[in-house]
Amino acid sequence: MLTINAILKEINNVPLDRLEELYQFVNSLTSKARRSEAIRKKILSFREAFSEMTKEDYDDFHNYIKKTRNGISKRVTIGHQ
Repeated sequence: MLTINAILKEINNVPLDRLEELYQFVNSLTSKARRSEAIRKKILSFREAFSEMTKEDYDDFHNYIKKTRNGISKRVTIGHQ
């Protein structure tokens, strides 16, 4: 029967330039809820940066993001026609 120790031994043999690929594969095997929680934590880590912004700076940032998203959306739509 396969054990975690056997898997860890094999991981030690993975070339350093392939670790990112291995990480992506292992991550793809984890549950969607766990990945969603990790993404949520990453997003929430930015909240302190926003809390330090003035209302005017936040409004400017928000408007910039909306314009950027609209521009990307238009380019993607045009590119697929």
